[in-house]
Amino acid sequence: MTVKVATYNIQFGIGFDGQYDLKRIADAVADADVIALQEVTRGFIRNAGRDMVAEIEELFADRFCAVHMPADVDFGSTVREGKAEQSRFQFGNMIISRWPLISVRRLLLPRSMRLAKLNLQRGALEAMIDTPAGVIRFYSVHLDHIDAEERHSQIDALKAVALAAPHTGLAATGLSEYGFPELPVTEDLLLLGDFNFEPDLSEYRAMLSEGGHLVDVTAADSGWSWTLPEDRSQIKRLDYGFANPELAERVTNVRIDQDAEGSDHMPVWIEIGA
Repeated sequence: MTVKVATYNIQFGIGFDGQYDLKRIADAVADADVIALQEVTRGFIRNAGRDMVAEIEELFADRFCAVHMPADVDFGSTVREGKAEQSRFQFGNMIISRWPLISVRRLLLPRSMRLAKLNLQRGALEAMIDTPAGVIRFYSVHLDHIDAEERHSQIDALKAVALAAPHTGLAATGLSEYGFPELPVTEDLLLLGDFNFEPDLSEYRAMLSEGGHLVDVTAADSGWSWTLPEDRSQIKRLDYGFANPELAERVTNVRIDQDAEGSDHMPVWIEIGA
């Protein structure tokens, strides 16, 4: 069986037409077995404060979901008639799977103090899943969009955790003490998401450095994955999938869905053979 994977930066649900429409986003990736999403929000002014997590979970009611909101800021919480009412802006990533999530971790990536322009706490959401193609660690990743130096530090931190995971353990070890089986150990991993760099930049080379530990499995389709809605002649390649070499050998197909209209990014698809 082939496992279909999609990564999609969904730009807080707003598409080319400026309209919020999660249904068309869900429809674009509904055939995927594992989905990595970026720019999922709660309480954001750009989409009228929608709870995208709740809406996405409803649209994928028969799937297993994990969410990580590394940026979480109070936007006017108060106490009304003796009851606390929270108003928070949250920004982060999701993973959606046809199969249970064996282990989940939420990783914070390095950031710097930038005041002139928005700098959100970035993160990577890790989920280990037992798929028909084997046990694989999937990561939904979103790196900084402005500062190359910051992206380099985020890449170093991300790779350090992801590559060491089989040797350091995931969410828990020693589970046998309480009668539960130990988590599987696997080298197979797939880093998915909006990395905010193009293939000719040093950040891209940094992802592939250190003895060939990672392979850009999405290089088979060298097309663009982002465009400016106001001027579609402006295009960039920002979204990728990076795998360990053994898993990369089992990737059978890659494509970018440039017909999708639900975001300024395009879904990137990866198929993995058993």
